Amino acid sequence: MRGLLLRLSGLDADAESAVRVIGFFDRLITERASLDALVRSTSELAGCAAGLHAPGQGLSLRADGGGPVTAGPVPAGAAVRALEGGVEVWVCRPGPPAPLDDMLLERFAIAAAVLLEHSSVPLPELGDPALIELVLSESVGTAERSRALHLLGIAATAPLRVLAVHGDVPGRSALIGEVRAVLTVDVPEVAGRLGVGPLLPAIDAVKSWRAARSALRFTSDGEPVVWWERLGSLGMLADKLAVADFEALPDVRALDRLAAEPGMITMLDALCATGSVRKAAAALHRHHSTMTVRLARAEAALGFGLDEASGRFRLHLALMLRRLRDNA
Repeated sequence: MRGLLLRLSGLDADAESAVRVIGFFDRLITERASLDALVRSTSELAGCAAGLHAPGQGLSLRADGGGPVTAGPVPAGAAVRALEGGVEVWVCRPGPPAPLDDMLLERFAIAAAVLLEHSSVPLPELGDPALIELVLSESVGTAERSRALHLLGIAATAPLRVLAVHGDVPGRSALIGEVRAVLTVDVPEVAGRLGVGPLLPAIDAVKSWRAARSALRFTSDGEPVVWWERLGSLGMLADKLAVADFEALPDVRALDRLAAEPGMITMLDALCATGSVRKAAAALHRHHSTMTVRLARAEAALGFGLDEASGRFRLHLALMLRRLRDNA
């Protein structure tokens, strides 16, 4: 198939070129290409944006010049070919039409009709949890994800965030592995730990789910809810470090030793969260003089002071890295 990807700008409107365009789409049909592959390959052949709009199946796919398939409406000024059932295929070229655009649209429409019929069988039988798993799967294409969202009653371009939860939470959800995934817009109160993914178009829910699971790894008893957007640069560490990397960090090893003293890690978390000994003591309902004595022991074990912002930053980073290791 890839050997047939010809830019229309390099073709003349002659019989040989027309046959090659026909052969290109015939090959896609014969190989029962996915709808994602059809849209992406057509846009690469055309050298411009191309798409497939099938509202009855919740599909509104587009690709630009062979790039990733995304969701989006038919753009203004696009050349459109209509099929039965409200289905449309389109090509949107910034300049004048290419000589073979009519041929391309015709064969694009034929291929779309055949492949739509081939791909439209199993999803309606699935229940909500199975559809949610499909929406959040890393392995499915944009077309399958769009159709699953459609069956859930969610528009592909609607704002959506995904939560990763250890515990009970209201809302439309599915248990994926040991973590419950929740599709939502607002963040509800939960009893348990919660990682909050970013608000994205629903078609990108898998990205929000990935971020939510990373945010969940930063949670602790003292900080049960973590938002991905608020992690900043820390969020990038979640998938970059292996267990051996954590074990090699002196600050993390020092925290492991301090963890043997009851309440010490909670106290250090409170210090980082509040920025002062008095505020941390008030948050934990402890006398600040008691906190001062315990912090002195922590400083001795860590090897650096905690009375300045630089020391508290170093402590906070070590605490977060320790959480990542423990929640891997």
